[in-house]
Order: sequence, then structure tokens, then C-alpha cells
Amino acid sequence: MSTKEALKLAAEKKLDLVLVGPNAKPPVAKLINFSNFKYQQQKKEQSSNKKAKSSEIKELRITPFIAPNDLNTRLKKAREFLEDGDRVRINVKFVGRQITRKEFGHEVLENITEELKEISNVDQKPKMQGRIMTMTLKPNKN
Repeated sequence: MSTKEALKLAAEKKLDLVLVGPNAKPPVAKLINFSNFKYQQQKKEQSSNKKAKSSEIKELRITPFIAPNDLNTRLKKAREFLEDGDRVRINVKFVGRQITRKEFGHEVLENITEELKEISNVDQKPKMQGRIMTMTLKPNKN
């Protein structure tokens, strides 16, 4: 059908002529109510966004001289976050003279990595940012 005929038909039926497949040979157009079409497209987009879960970055803060029980509590929380599919950023904050003993921060992060190795991988290796040593873990794809 020619474009003029299609436009005339659309005007008679009080609908809009919408180009659906511009790359097709010949191009494909539909007679539809455009506002209803836009509404349907918006609904499809919203439902697809609901299905796609975005992973958040959860943050845990510790110190280089953390008590074993406190560390176990933080590990339990990190395990929950990783099982939910979120990434976990672990920050080791050095206060006062602790900054002179960075190896303790590395040791704590190595222990955490070892404890969580069955459910996570290191996404970002430990690095210093001022007085804070940061490491990011991401969940394993199972």
C-alpha cells in the first residue's frame, strides 16, 4: 500500500500511522493509537527492568587490629551480601599510628579472602586510598 493511501486510511479511522520496521524491504507500518502504543512500550520496558537485578556494592568497615569475634560477624554479613548477588567492598581504616603497620591490614584482607573464597572472587585487589585500604569481592557465578 502506498504511503498516501495508508495516511488516508489512518485519518478515516482516527488512528496514527507508525513505522514499525524501517529497515525492512518494503518498510513496515501499522495503524495504531500512538499514545496507547507508547504506554505499552513503557510497560514492556518497566517489566524488563524489574527482571534485571542490578548488583549493588555493599560496604564493610573494619580496622587492622579487629577482634576475632568482630571479624566473624563481618564475615557473616559479607557472606549474606555475596549470596544475594551483591559485590562487597571491604575498607580497612587505619587510625593514628596504625598507618605505619599496613601489613596488618593486608593480613586481615587475606584472611577474609581465604574465608570467602568458595563463594567469591577478588574483583579489586587491596589498594591504599589515603588512610583506607580497600578491596572489592564479587560473587562467583554458579
